Amino acid sequence: MPLFYQTGRMQASYGMSLRPKLNIDSSFPFPWMCAGVTFNRKMIRTRCSLLVNVSLAVCSLQAQQPRPPAVTQAVLAGKLIDVRTGSVRPHAYILIAGERVQSIADSAPSGVPVTDLSAYAVVPGLIDAHAHTLSNPTTQNIAAHLRTSIPQATLWGVYNLRLWLDHGFTSLRDACEGPADYPQLALRDSVRRGIILGPRITAAGSCISLTGGHGDGSPFSPDLQLPRGQNVADTVDDIAHVVRRDIKYGADWIKLMATGGVMDPISDFHVQELSEEQMAAAVDIAHRAGKKVMAHAEGAAGIKAAVRAGVDSIEHGTMLDEEGAALMEQHHTWLVPTLYCFQHDMETGLSKGRDPDSYAKGVEIMAAQGPAFKLALAHHIPIVYGVDDADIDESVSKEFGALVRGGLSPLGALQAATINAAIMLDKDKDVGTIEPGRYADIVAVQGDPLSDITVMEHVAFVMQGGRLIKDPAHPDRNPVIHVK
Repeated sequence: MPLFYQTGRMQASYGMSLRPKLNIDSSFPFPWMCAGVTFNRKMIRTRCSLLVNVSLAVCSLQAQQPRPPAVTQAVLAGKLIDVRTGSVRPHAYILIAGERVQSIADSAPSGVPVTDLSAYAVVPGLIDAHAHTLSNPTTQNIAAHLRTSIPQATLWGVYNLRLWLDHGFTSLRDACEGPADYPQLALRDSVRRGIILGPRITAAGSCISLTGGHGDGSPFSPDLQLPRGQNVADTVDDIAHVVRRDIKYGADWIKLMATGGVMDPISDFHVQELSEEQMAAAVDIAHRAGKKVMAHAEGAAGIKAAVRAGVDSIEHGTMLDEEGAALMEQHHTWLVPTLYCFQHDMETGLSKGRDPDSYAKGVEIMAAQGPAFKLALAHHIPIVYGVDDADIDESVSKEFGALVRGGLSPLGALQAATINAAIMLDKDKDVGTIEPGRYADIVAVQGDPLSDITVMEHVAFVMQGGRLIKDPAHPDRNPVIHVK
């Protein structure tokens, strides 16, 4: 009941009358406050109703706005690097609620545990977008791989995942594996369920190849032929079957071998292998299923055919020419150049049992790598960090230096391993930056990576989703065995 009605009733009960006391003018906005005007009940009732409705609406909006989650811990960054812009915020507190960043502040709430990284530069958790999780870092000898069972290869994967984490890589994309029963997907799902510790995995399925192509997996004499691999596709119909099989069993990405490669002894990296029609069919099927497509592409012809077919990323791109770079720029195709992998292979040479024919191809590749990468930068092709090296412990952080030596800025190299990779993988709402709502994936290094990118090779601190993985204050926490 409006207030003025209640007041009127109270006065009436004492034998009092409002009218003799008030001469209220209906034109005055608040008639009950002034004598000498005419009383207007309708106007008062309308205005009071509006005030009540506005108050209720404000209360309703306040009730609907969710309260920020409670802070459970904080990290004090000496220098917090914003990888979007390169700006540096000194002495910043990263406030964490559970697995995610709640906010960035100048102080931490009282009573909240604080990890002191005031002597370090802090960046987001890193992303390796070209990983082969089942790699054996101790050998490049094909005979050793033939004698490695799939269970043993999967255990190598468990070991490798710990190495990635130890070097600050809290996410990765597996760029296809050989076994037909998809152990990389089992590793991905085991990390998600907390069965094993490792980076969050986005995984391609099989390495889709022509017979005799890079990915055939059977480089033997004619009298030692293995059964046709589930990843082999010689026609458009074959492609459709293999792509749908990968999707059926849970692949996040489709991997196409657009050209020959370097490590195998039988293919020619100059030669286009899968046809443009095959690759276009793969892209159509994958995109309709909400999946993306990556293409191993070394030679110029295969790069251009893959881009025209609509693939989302080119892996390596080592023989990229002017026409191919222009096409990639036009199609907004990502490039994962994997520079250091080829450089490292030249350093190790034949010492790990590498095939001499493979090594000879590597020598030729190195002559083309630098000019191709400079073309990519000149055409503003977006660059993503990828390693593609079996020796994770030795190589995973060295791509930073290779990218900068190739012409990318230190900030560009950091972006390649954080925000760029996250956007390419459609994970930028969760990872790639230290911002409210993202996972609390935090890496710290001594020194300034914006002036000396090689400090990224010596990660001191790693947090993944609010969980401490590596901490300079507790060097015995989560120890990692380093196999040589």
